[in-house]
Amino acid sequence: MTQDADAILKAVQQRQFQPVYFLQGEEPYFIDTVADALENAVLPESERSFNQTVLYGKDTDAAGILGQAKRFPMMSSHTVVIVKEAQAVADLESEKAWPFLEAYLKNPLASTVLVFCYKHKTLDSRKKLGKLLAGKDAPGAVLMTSKKLYDNQVPQWLTGYVRSRKQQITSGATALLAEYIGADLGRLANEVNKLLLNVKPGQAIDEDLVQRMVGISKEYNIFELQRALVQRDVLKANRILTHFAANPKANPLIPNLTLLFNFFTRLLALHQAGPNPSDADLQKLGINKFAQKEYQLAQRQFSPARTIDLIHLIRRADAQSKGIESGSMDEGEILRELVWLILHPVPVTAVVG
Repeated sequence: MTQDADAILKAVQQRQFQPVYFLQGEEPYFIDTVADALENAVLPESERSFNQTVLYGKDTDAAGILGQAKRFPMMSSHTVVIVKEAQAVADLESEKAWPFLEAYLKNPLASTVLVFCYKHKTLDSRKKLGKLLAGKDAPGAVLMTSKKLYDNQVPQWLTGYVRSRKQQITSGATALLAEYIGADLGRLANEVNKLLLNVKPGQAIDEDLVQRMVGISKEYNIFELQRALVQRDVLKANRILTHFAANPKANPLIPNLTLLFNFFTRLLALHQAGPNPSDADLQKLGINKFAQKEYQLAQRQFSPARTIDLIHLIRRADAQSKGIESGSMDEGEILRELVWLILHPVPVTAVVG
């Protein structure tokens, strides 16, 4: 049967366990969350040393996994077998192992909870194992597919995560975290957990706390540089660049280029959405209400053609950061040149040929 993470976690809280869980997909956060819940919920800690086994995909094979799964528990209700990095099990989808996997998945040991953590990819649904898990012939097996969130889904997830911890977060803090960290849910959860250690009962996570605890300088950060570019504030942009150059470890080039690239690709999509996009259109583009005025100003400052040029220039800077046609330029010089090119209407063909 197919279930999502929320349904599985709810059942685990109610101590309703299935014999097999196959957790797959591009977003490792949900896979880890479900696997950790099962690891901690099925057996009390006193019973885990004899009845809980953790295997790693590169160090085992299908026969080894099934051998552990077929063991009866010792003085316990369950045996738990967790296969981490299951995508590295070399013969998981092989013809040789298939008859044994099929036999077990169709008739698993009721006292075993077998968990596959198959990260960063999914089974081929056209092949035998994928078909079996997605179909009705393995009723004791749960298939969960963990998908990456789109950028515009991150704020809602973040708000829900904080609420699940019985805390509150302001809209501004949500927007700042979502923009700065992006759709890396594992890192977002870690940052929120650190923030929650520093809030008083009844206090919401706000922008000031995020800036202090996540290491975002209030004056000298990529968002202020982005704002300076949109406002064509050369003096402010140069002050920020000087601060970045003096603190390179705190302001690495690649993440800053990524945020600038995301901004201008959203701006291009906004141009394509027409002159009066609705709030729903803006939300689909990942533009929250706090950034709308900035994007509207950017629309007036940068035409669609110029926006495309700037995206090319950011890609060029990314290539330079990897040593392509950068000569002896360091990261600070690469960013400074990019900012100069954004602020001055030099045709991109004059730069990249």
